Amino acid sequence: MLKYSPTTKRWLRNAFGAAALLVAASLVTAQSPAVPPVPQPPPAPPQPRFVVLLDAAHGGDDPGGKLSDQPEKAFSLALSVKLRSLLTARGIQVVTTRESDTNLDVNRRAEIANHANAQACLSLHATEAGSGVHLFTSSLPPAPASRIPAWKTAQAAWVTRSLALAGVLNSALQQAGIAVMLGRTALPEVDSMTCPAIAVEVAPDQTQGSDARTELDDPGYQARVAEALAAALLEWKTEARQP
Repeated sequence: MLKYSPTTKRWLRNAFGAAALLVAASLVTAQSPAVPPVPQPPPAPPQPRFVVLLDAAHGGDDPGGKLSDQPEKAFSLALSVKLRSLLTARGIQVVTTRESDTNLDVNRRAEIANHANAQACLSLHATEAGSGVHLFTSSLPPAPASRIPAWKTAQAAWVTRSLALAGVLNSALQQAGIAVMLGRTALPEVDSMTCPAIAVEVAPDQTQGSDARTELDDPGYQARVAEALAAALLEWKTEARQP
């Protein structure tokens, strides 16, 4: 029989005890079922871009209509700048056809709009005739969308949506106390656009039943029109993202 010193005996007991614990732990680990990973929710799909196209009518050697204090091209550009600022402040991405006194033909304006893949396109005009704001949609009859839209008739696939956009604009303008006239006509600057598109023509504000008249050069009137259009486009953005 082997004889060990007390110190050796204690060391052996400790060594055997540690080994037993390791074996037991490995057995428990081997017998324990694997814990499945906690499922993670899928990432939220990115929100589609919402883009508004502002087309300031005329420009350069095309002054547009003659207003009392300025040519139409100047008013349409000033309105585009005001509206762009209001929309940007509301988190809406804006693309403009022109930022200066330059002239673009109708084809180039449509190209910019279609390249932007805009969800709303406004062609901005002004006139001394009539009262309030005139909203015109294309007179093209509705037609199914085609893989390659035909130039000058592409808007036909968007007419229904354009009419819906006109309704939203009409409601916001009326809530702002601005008279509205709705109409449909041939719109060369719009008929090649593949987006809900409206020609917005601003006239002086003639209060019905009185001689009160607010001219186009009135800053307060310009601000009311721009604010109402911005509010309408913000509502249109909300509707466009509803399932």
